[in-house]
Amino acid sequence: MTSRPGPEGTHARLVQALGGRIASGDLPVGSVLTLAALELEFGASRTAVREAVRVLESLDLIRSRRRVGMTVQPRASWRVLDAQLIRWTLAGPLRQRHLVELMELRAALEPAAARLAARNATDDQRAGLVRLASELDDLGRAGRGDSSEYLAVDVAFHSLLLAASGNLLYAELAAPVREILEGRADLGLTPAVPWPGTLDAHVAAARAVADGDGDAAEHQVRTHIAIVSHEVQEAPGSEADQAAD
Repeated sequence: MTSRPGPEGTHARLVQALGGRIASGDLPVGSVLTLAALELEFGASRTAVREAVRVLESLDLIRSRRRVGMTVQPRASWRVLDAQLIRWTLAGPLRQRHLVELMELRAALEPAAARLAARNATDDQRAGLVRLASELDDLGRAGRGDSSEYLAVDVAFHSLLLAASGNLLYAELAAPVREILEGRADLGLTPAVPWPGTLDAHVAAARAVADGDGDAAEHQVRTHIAIVSHEVQEAPGSEADQAAD
Protein backbone atom coordinates (compact mmCIF):
# COMPACT_ATOMS: atom_id res chain seq x y z
CA MET A 1 0.00 0.00 0.00
CA THR A 2 1.32 3.48 -0.91
CA SER A 3 1.09 5.88 1.98
CA ARG A 4 -0.16 9.40 1.45
CA PRO A 5 2.33 12.20 2.09
CA GLY A 6 2.09 13.74 5.53
CA PRO A 7 1.38 17.44 6.10
CA GLU A 8 5.07 18.37 5.89
CA GLY A 9 5.56 16.44 2.67
CA THR A 10 2.45 17.94 1.08
CA HIS A 11 3.47 21.46 2.06
CA ALA A 12 6.97 20.99 0.62
CA ARG A 13 5.56 19.48 -2.57
CA LEU A 14 3.25 22.46 -3.02
CA VAL A 15 6.06 24.95 -2.48
CA GLN A 16 8.32 23.20 -4.97
CA ALA A 17 5.62 22.81 -7.61
CA LEU A 18 4.20 26.33 -7.40
CA GLY A 19 7.57 28.03 -6.93
CA GLY A 20 8.95 26.20 -9.93
CA ARG A 21 5.97 27.15 -12.09
CA ILE A 22 6.22 30.81 -11.16
CA ALA A 23 10.00 30.96 -11.64
CA SER A 24 9.72 29.26 -15.04
CA GLY A 25 6.92 31.52 -16.24
CA ASP A 26 4.38 28.71 -16.47
CA LEU A 27 2.36 30.83 -14.05
CA PRO A 28 2.91 34.29 -15.57
CA VAL A 29 2.71 37.64 -13.84
CA GLY A 30 -0.87 38.49 -12.96
CA SER A 31 -2.03 34.89 -12.67
CA VAL A 32 -4.50 34.50 -9.83
CA LEU A 33 -4.48 31.41 -7.60
CA THR A 34 -7.11 30.46 -5.06
CA LEU A 35 -6.92 28.23 -2.03
CA ALA A 36 -9.84 26.15 -3.25
CA ALA A 37 -8.29 25.56 -6.67
CA LEU A 38 -4.95 24.55 -5.15
CA GLU A 39 -6.63 22.19 -2.69
CA LEU A 40 -8.41 20.52 -5.59
CA GLU A 41 -5.38 20.31 -7.89
CA PHE A 42 -2.98 18.91 -5.29
CA GLY A 43 -5.43 17.00 -3.13
CA ALA A 44 -4.07 18.97 -0.20
CA SER A 45 -5.62 20.22 3.01
CA ARG A 46 -6.40 23.90 3.49
CA THR A 47 -3.68 24.02 6.17
CA ALA A 48 -0.99 22.67 3.82
CA VAL A 49 -2.01 25.08 1.08
CA ARG A 50 -1.92 28.05 3.46
CA GLU A 51 1.57 27.06 4.67
CA ALA A 52 2.82 26.84 1.09
CA VAL A 53 1.27 30.20 0.27
CA ARG A 54 3.06 31.78 3.23
CA VAL A 55 6.42 30.53 1.92
CA LEU A 56 5.74 31.90 -1.56
CA GLU A 57 4.59 35.21 -0.07
CA SER A 58 7.81 35.41 1.96
CA LEU A 59 9.71 35.24 -1.35
CA ASP A 60 7.44 37.94 -2.81
CA LEU A 61 6.40 35.59 -5.61
CA ILE A 62 2.73 36.13 -4.86
CA ARG A 63 0.57 38.64 -3.04
CA SER A 64 -2.70 37.74 -1.35
CA ARG A 65 -5.77 39.92 -1.46
CA ARG A 66 -9.04 39.15 0.22
CA ARG A 67 -11.82 38.07 -2.13
CA VAL A 68 -9.31 38.03 -5.01
CA GLY A 69 -6.80 35.29 -4.25
CA MET A 70 -3.03 35.13 -4.68
CA THR A 71 -1.62 37.11 -7.59
CA VAL A 72 1.75 36.25 -9.16
CA GLN A 73 4.11 39.22 -8.84
CA PRO A 74 6.63 40.63 -11.35
CA ARG A 75 10.14 39.18 -11.25
CA ALA A 76 11.50 42.58 -10.19
CA SER A 77 9.77 42.18 -6.82
CA TRP A 78 11.06 38.67 -6.06
CA ARG A 79 13.69 37.89 -3.42
CA VAL A 80 16.05 36.81 -6.17
CA LEU A 81 18.97 35.98 -3.86
CA ASP A 82 17.03 33.31 -2.00
CA ALA A 83 18.82 30.02 -2.63
CA GLN A 84 15.58 28.13 -3.28
CA LEU A 85 14.41 30.71 -5.82
CA ILE A 86 17.79 30.64 -7.59
CA ARG A 87 17.45 26.85 -7.86
CA TRP A 88 13.97 27.10 -9.37
CA THR A 89 14.99 29.78 -11.86
CA LEU A 90 18.09 27.88 -12.98
CA ALA A 91 15.89 24.85 -13.64
CA GLY A 92 13.65 26.80 -16.02
CA PRO A 93 13.84 28.58 -19.38
CA LEU A 94 15.24 31.77 -17.81
CA ARG A 95 18.31 29.92 -16.51
CA GLN A 96 20.83 31.36 -18.98
CA ARG A 97 19.75 34.94 -18.39
CA HIS A 98 19.66 34.45 -14.63
CA LEU A 99 23.05 32.75 -14.55
CA VAL A 100 24.60 35.71 -16.39
CA GLU A 101 23.00 38.09 -13.87
CA LEU A 102 24.32 36.03 -10.98
CA MET A 103 27.82 36.00 -12.45
CA GLU A 104 27.66 39.79 -12.75
CA LEU A 105 26.79 39.91 -9.05
CA ARG A 106 29.72 37.64 -8.20
CA ALA A 107 32.05 39.82 -10.26
CA ALA A 108 31.00 42.86 -8.24
CA LEU A 109 31.22 41.27 -4.78
CA GLU A 110 33.63 38.33 -4.56
CA PRO A 111 36.82 40.23 -5.49
CA ALA A 112 36.06 42.73 -2.72
CA ALA A 113 35.44 39.84 -0.31
CA ALA A 114 38.83 38.39 -1.27
CA ARG A 115 40.52 41.71 -0.48
CA LEU A 116 38.87 41.73 2.94
CA ALA A 117 39.80 38.09 3.50
CA ALA A 118 43.48 38.93 2.97
CA ARG A 119 43.16 41.34 5.89
CA ASN A 120 40.67 39.58 8.17
CA ALA A 121 40.98 35.81 7.69
CA THR A 122 42.03 33.66 10.62
CA ASP A 123 45.06 31.41 10.33
CA ASP A 124 42.78 28.39 9.97
CA GLN A 125 40.82 30.07 7.19
CA ARG A 126 44.00 31.00 5.32
CA ALA A 127 45.29 27.44 5.58
CA GLY A 128 41.89 26.08 4.57
CA LEU A 129 41.78 28.17 1.40
CA VAL A 130 45.26 27.02 0.38
CA ARG A 131 44.30 23.39 1.01
CA LEU A 132 41.03 23.63 -0.93
CA ALA A 133 42.70 25.41 -3.86
CA SER A 134 45.30 22.64 -3.99
CA GLU A 135 42.55 20.00 -4.02
CA LEU A 136 40.78 21.82 -6.85
CA ASP A 137 44.03 22.02 -8.78
CA ASP A 138 44.67 18.29 -8.36
CA LEU A 139 41.12 17.34 -9.39
CA GLY A 140 41.06 19.69 -12.35
CA ARG A 141 44.41 18.58 -13.73
CA ALA A 142 43.29 14.97 -13.34
CA GLY A 143 40.35 15.70 -15.66
CA ARG A 144 37.75 15.59 -12.89
CA GLY A 145 36.50 19.16 -13.17
CA ASP A 146 33.01 17.88 -13.94
CA SER A 147 32.89 15.53 -10.95
CA SER A 148 30.78 15.87 -7.82
CA GLU A 149 34.03 15.93 -5.81
CA TYR A 150 35.28 18.98 -7.72
CA LEU A 151 31.94 20.75 -7.26
CA ALA A 152 31.94 20.08 -3.51
CA VAL A 153 35.47 21.46 -3.11
CA ASP A 154 34.67 24.48 -5.29
CA VAL A 155 31.60 25.27 -3.17
CA ALA A 156 33.67 24.89 0.01
CA PHE A 157 36.41 27.18 -1.37
CA HIS A 158 34.09 30.03 -2.31
CA SER A 159 32.02 29.69 0.87
CA LEU A 160 35.17 29.88 2.98
CA LEU A 161 36.46 32.86 1.01
CA LEU A 162 33.25 34.78 1.69
CA ALA A 163 33.29 33.81 5.38
CA ALA A 164 36.96 34.77 5.67
CA SER A 165 36.10 38.33 4.66
CA GLY A 166 34.91 38.86 8.21
CA ASN A 167 31.80 40.58 6.85
CA LEU A 168 28.54 38.80 7.70
CA LEU A 169 26.80 40.23 4.63
CA TYR A 170 29.39 38.67 2.34
CA ALA A 171 29.18 35.43 4.30
CA GLU A 172 25.41 35.36 3.67
CA LEU A 173 26.16 35.07 -0.06
CA ALA A 174 27.52 31.55 0.43
CA ALA A 175 24.13 29.90 -0.18
CA PRO A 176 23.40 31.82 -3.42
CA VAL A 177 26.94 31.14 -4.65
CA ARG A 178 26.46 27.43 -3.95
CA GLU A 179 23.33 27.46 -6.10
CA ILE A 180 25.20 29.29 -8.87
CA LEU A 181 28.00 26.72 -8.88
CA GLU A 182 25.55 23.82 -8.79
CA GLY A 183 23.48 25.48 -11.51
CA ARG A 184 26.55 25.74 -13.75
CA ALA A 185 27.21 22.06 -13.20
CA ASP A 186 23.61 21.16 -14.04
CA LEU A 187 23.92 23.13 -17.29
CA GLY A 188 27.06 21.20 -18.23
CA LEU A 189 29.30 24.26 -17.88
CA THR A 190 31.93 22.55 -15.74
CA PRO A 191 34.28 20.79 -18.17
CA ALA A 192 36.37 17.82 -17.12
CA VAL A 193 39.46 19.97 -17.64
CA PRO A 194 38.66 23.49 -16.36
CA TRP A 195 39.16 26.45 -18.64
CA PRO A 196 42.77 27.73 -18.82
CA GLY A 197 43.58 30.01 -15.93
CA THR A 198 40.80 28.99 -13.57
CA LEU A 199 42.86 26.56 -11.51
CA ASP A 200 45.84 28.91 -11.38
CA ALA A 201 43.59 31.77 -10.28
CA HIS A 202 42.17 29.70 -7.40
CA VAL A 203 45.65 28.76 -6.21
CA ALA A 204 47.01 32.29 -6.59
CA ALA A 205 44.01 33.81 -4.80
CA ALA A 206 44.40 31.42 -1.88
CA ARG A 207 48.10 32.18 -1.60
CA ALA A 208 47.43 35.91 -1.75
CA VAL A 209 44.91 35.66 1.09
CA ALA A 210 47.37 33.54 3.08
CA ASP A 211 50.07 36.17 2.50
CA GLY A 212 47.77 39.06 3.39
CA ASP A 213 48.08 40.56 -0.10
CA GLY A 214 44.71 42.19 -0.71
CA ASP A 215 45.55 43.59 -4.14
CA ALA A 216 46.61 40.19 -5.47
CA ALA A 217 43.68 38.37 -3.86
CA GLU A 218 41.19 40.76 -5.42
CA HIS A 219 42.89 40.57 -8.82
CA GLN A 220 43.01 36.77 -8.90
CA VAL A 221 39.37 36.33 -7.91
CA ARG A 222 38.34 38.94 -10.48
CA THR A 223 40.35 37.05 -13.11
CA HIS A 224 38.73 33.74 -12.20
CA ILE A 225 35.19 35.13 -12.33
CA ALA A 226 35.88 36.86 -15.66
CA ILE A 227 36.92 33.51 -17.14
CA VAL A 228 33.84 31.74 -15.80
CA SER A 229 31.55 34.57 -16.93
CA HIS A 230 32.94 34.27 -20.46
CA GLU A 231 32.33 30.53 -20.30
CA VAL A 232 28.69 31.11 -19.29
CA GLN A 233 28.09 33.71 -22.01
CA GLU A 234 29.56 31.44 -24.69
CA ALA A 235 27.60 28.37 -23.57
CA PRO A 236 25.27 26.65 -26.06
CA GLY A 237 21.88 28.34 -25.98
CA SER A 238 23.25 31.64 -24.69
CA GLU A 239 22.56 34.94 -26.47
CA ALA A 240 26.16 35.06 -27.67
CA ASP A 241 25.91 31.53 -29.03
CA GLN A 242 22.64 32.28 -30.83
CA ALA A 243 24.07 35.48 -32.33
CA ALA A 244 26.94 33.47 -33.78
CA ASP A 245 24.59 31.05 -35.58
